[in-house]
Amino acid sequence: MTHHGHEPKEAHQQIPEELPILPSGDAIVFPSMVAPMASDNPMTVQIIDYAAASDKMVGIFAQRPNAEGATPTNLYPIGTAAVIARMFRLPDGSIRALLQGLERIRLKEVTQKEPFGKGKVEVLLETEEKSTELEALAHNLKSLFQKVVSLSPNLPDEIAIAAQSMAESGALADFIAAHINLSLEERQQLLETLDVGERLKRITALINRELELLELGSKIQSQIKGEMEKGQREYYLREQLKAIQKELGELDERSVEINELKAQIEQAGLPEVARKEAERELDRLAKMPPQAAEYSVSRTYLDWLVTLPWNKSTQDSMDVAQAARILDEDHYDLEKPKQRILEYLAVRQLKNGEMRGPILCFVGPPGTGKTSLGQSIARAMGRKFVRLSLGGIRDEAEIRGHRRTYVGALPGRIIQSMRRAESNNPVFMLDEVDKIGADFRGDPAAALLEVLDPEQNFAFSDHYLDVPFDLSKVMFITTANLADPIPPALLDRMETLELPGYTEIEKLHIARKYLIPRQLKENGLTAENLEFQDEAVLAIVRSYTREAGVRNLEREIGSVCRKVASRAAQGEKGKIAIAAQDVAEHLGPPHFRYEMAGEADEVGVATGLAWTPVGGDVLFVEAAVVPGKGSLTLTGKLGDVMQESARAALTYARSRARELNLPEHFYEKNDIHIHVPAGAIPKDGPSAGITMTVALVSALTRRPVSKKMAMTGEITLRGKVLPVGGIKDKVLAAHRAGIRKVALPKENEKDLAEVPEHVRQELQFLLVEHADEVLEAALESAEKEPASAAR
Repeated sequence: MTHHGHEPKEAHQQIPEELPILPSGDAIVFPSMVAPMASDNPMTVQIIDYAAASDKMVGIFAQRPNAEGATPTNLYPIGTAAVIARMFRLPDGSIRALLQGLERIRLKEVTQKEPFGKGKVEVLLETEEKSTELEALAHNLKSLFQKVVSLSPNLPDEIAIAAQSMAESGALADFIAAHINLSLEERQQLLETLDVGERLKRITALINRELELLELGSKIQSQIKGEMEKGQREYYLREQLKAIQKELGELDERSVEINELKAQIEQAGLPEVARKEAERELDRLAKMPPQAAEYSVSRTYLDWLVTLPWNKSTQDSMDVAQAARILDEDHYDLEKPKQRILEYLAVRQLKNGEMRGPILCFVGPPGTGKTSLGQSIARAMGRKFVRLSLGGIRDEAEIRGHRRTYVGALPGRIIQSMRRAESNNPVFMLDEVDKIGADFRGDPAAALLEVLDPEQNFAFSDHYLDVPFDLSKVMFITTANLADPIPPALLDRMETLELPGYTEIEKLHIARKYLIPRQLKENGLTAENLEFQDEAVLAIVRSYTREAGVRNLEREIGSVCRKVASRAAQGEKGKIAIAAQDVAEHLGPPHFRYEMAGEADEVGVATGLAWTPVGGDVLFVEAAVVPGKGSLTLTGKLGDVMQESARAALTYARSRARELNLPEHFYEKNDIHIHVPAGAIPKDGPSAGITMTVALVSALTRRPVSKKMAMTGEITLRGKVLPVGGIKDKVLAAHRAGIRKVALPKENEKDLAEVPEHVRQELQFLLVEHADEVLEAALESAEKEPASAAR
């Protein structure tokens, strides 16, 4: 049932004591309300027929929620007595009727259940105390209802006018309750409230809630409408703007952008494959609304395509003499890499520029100038220089980029660096190529195979660009401290050039020419304030640094400069000259011992030469023989290969016992201990074989070893001395330590050509093929053994 109208209450119409019970479901009819009813339920039709034939009155009672069946027990006890104002029957047997509510009634007793319910009822009279508060409540209620009607799309304005004209407060409350959205329980509660004042308060609370909901709905509606209107207005203005621009022969911003991109694509000189891809992407962009998420992706992609240096290149400087002058100006020594660059320029000059870029790998200890040499090469050739550090890179996408399907995708570092270079033939330095990692995201070293292969890199494919890019004109230079960690396939693609450590004289020249001027400038000094004497620089090299490169040397020079700058800032005037004896005053006690040759010869201690990643070094091998049961103890954190060398040395000594004048069964009654200081530093490799042999034989024969001689070489069980690597670094280390005699394997004679001339002249080389030769040269006679050396 729905409530639809209001008519004046008939005065004191008599309500019978017994009425037919008409269940109304979840609808409630208030007194004075007119409710239309339509039903084809046989029971309802019977009730209406019965009432129409008698006094036209029924008792309307709502059904309790969740109650099954419209039996009198499932109905609320308080309802409304209503009169059938009009009724007519349709041909299909259903009826239509208008019911007008009269009074509130209570169902006292059910007198009949079949064929329909009847019951005894009593009329409930509302109580009303006239007061100012009641008038105020009624007035406020009318005002609130007026607002509800104005905001509700379903209530006509006439309802508000009807409410305004009502004089009775109780009828006003019932009228408003019939026309606002209330639940069944709330309506029933209002029907059961006989106190008019209380009913007005309850309906005021409910109408306030309804008003709040309507106002919120209205606010949301107006916002949506405003946004829609704004969008429509913008669209309308844009369309007008387009029409105006069309009339004036102008283009809108988007068309201008598309045309600019088109012009950029034409000017970029893209290869055929890239041009087709760019035009296809531009067509997509032109058809796409700027608000689309894909728009910015396509726009960014086109930006990358048109800004890459597809055919932009710098003109190479073909003047070989000029290039040689620049290379010598920037770096002292490093003849091999310099020569290789000059050869490349010479060949390029003969071939009129048509030549693929070489792929070089500079391998050497830290601080030898590998990275700065790359910059110098770019300057000598007149090319742009870009540098990419590969140290710690673990993701293959860093090299090749991400596919465009990913959010925030970008090209890899190679393509990014090419765009920064703005040239397709820069000198491209890939630093620390030996420190690339690999994990579940792929192996960057494997991705570099294509970049560094002259047969493939003319069509390098980046995942983001998805079109081939020509890297064949790029001069790639990679740097590494060690060649071993570089995967063999990658190393095979590069031409390796060794940059070994510097000699003392070379370091002196580098300090004079580059390091001292740079540190003076960085610390606010000039040659007028501070002067380093050559002996002072050599003292720093010998006593404060032990390295193949010059980084620590520059730090120590910088430390001296800062102390002099501090003195100058405190007001000290005049030029300060740093001599060898002044170095300790500025840098503290020496960090390293320099001259070892002055030490006394000892039994069981031989001087060996070792190669380390930071250049050559001098190490001592100690051997001791103690009474025991023939065990061999090796200490000093030795690797497997070095331990095997020690065992080979012992077996050789046992096999030569007679020639060495050793007791035949010396091994069974003695324990032998070989130790290589420093104990905390890991050591490995076969090159200490002859050093261990000399130390062991010295300990067994009690003949001291000459401290003036250092040695290196691998030993076999037969005593053969095999060649080893790192000869230049080892010889330089011996020279640094003040040693003047070096025993080397005969087969390493060819490597001495790499040793600087002035070092070769200061050293005496003993080239040996058998351990006996070393023993003869290194061991002094037993009677020369000093008392202190006996162990």
